[in-house]
Amino acid sequence: MSLPLITAADFAALLREGRPLLDLRAPVEFARGAFPAAQNLPLMTDAERAAVGACYKQQGQQAAVALGHRLVSADVRAQRLQGWVDFCGRHPQGALYCFRGGMRSQIVQGWLADAGVIYPRVQGGYKALRQYLLGVLQEQIPRLNWVVLAGPTGVGKTALLNRLPRQLDLEGLARHRGSAFGRQLEPQPMQIDFENALAIRLLQLVALPGPIFVEDESRLIGRCALPAELLEALQSAPLLEVEASLEERVQRVLEEYVLHLGSAFAARYGESGPQRHQQRLSEDLGRIRSRLGGLRYQQLAAQMQRAFTEQHINGSVEEHRVWIRALLRDYYDPMYAHHRQARQERVLAKGRADELLHWVQASLSAQAAP
Repeated sequence: MSLPLITAADFAALLREGRPLLDLRAPVEFARGAFPAAQNLPLMTDAERAAVGACYKQQGQQAAVALGHRLVSADVRAQRLQGWVDFCGRHPQGALYCFRGGMRSQIVQGWLADAGVIYPRVQGGYKALRQYLLGVLQEQIPRLNWVVLAGPTGVGKTALLNRLPRQLDLEGLARHRGSAFGRQLEPQPMQIDFENALAIRLLQLVALPGPIFVEDESRLIGRCALPAELLEALQSAPLLEVEASLEERVQRVLEEYVLHLGSAFAARYGESGPQRHQQRLSEDLGRIRSRLGGLRYQQLAAQMQRAFTEQHINGSVEEHRVWIRALLRDYYDPMYAHHRQARQERVLAKGRADELLHWVQASLSAQAAP
């Protein structure tokens, strides 16, 4: 019986639609790179895979295959098969794969068929899907119409981005806010995972009309590096410059990094949450110590310490405004002013977030008019 096969012609729809993927690779392989919609239910554990690999080198393919069947047999096979059957039942529109779409995925596809479950296999496996997504990054990025949201720290670029059509949230994909204080509670993805998620998001966006809106980013978002093609595109794209008063920006940073982040630490760590929150912000300030200079760093660190002491004593967060205001005014704003000077000719429009939202809506309506 011929079992269903998903070929390269189907990759775009498979990934764009976010169809569930049954990843049969060993956990160590999955950890090196995966897709957002994938779940790892391996044919072999890391130890079993290593044993089979060693047998292959020493005794050849036939002996290695025989060892694999002995390791995954009887109760072990029944238990794993049940997990695959359950996955297929929950996700009838999905597909399965191993690294190259070879023996492991063919074996599991056959076992599933014997159990009465006909499930498609990805031709070429993970490697083929990964190569396809790398091609998406290289080929699609230079062709797309990019518009970059710029503006100094705290003006609300992310909030505006989330209100725009056809937007690409790079910081969301990287799980990092892009500054020295941008770390989140959840760890960042591996570089390969970031690239895979980015390419899949592009597949979704190219199917929609209009420009793609993205925040102004440097080469690195935390530890995730932008593909060279994307960095080059963003460095020449037109800009929308978001404006806000200093006090509005102080308030936004206070809400995000003191109140919201503090609540997240408390929810995650309980009684030790406030201490961990303070330690996190102190560490983040230390990351830019050399750029601040010794005296300015000491002043900001002391102000931050006083703010947390005041917050712990009476619950007030007002003292946090002191170090936030100084950091924005004396550190981030001069850096942005220098950066801004060199690209004024690229600015399409500037204004407050609501004004720019209306400008975008009006521009898109005008373009759509006959």
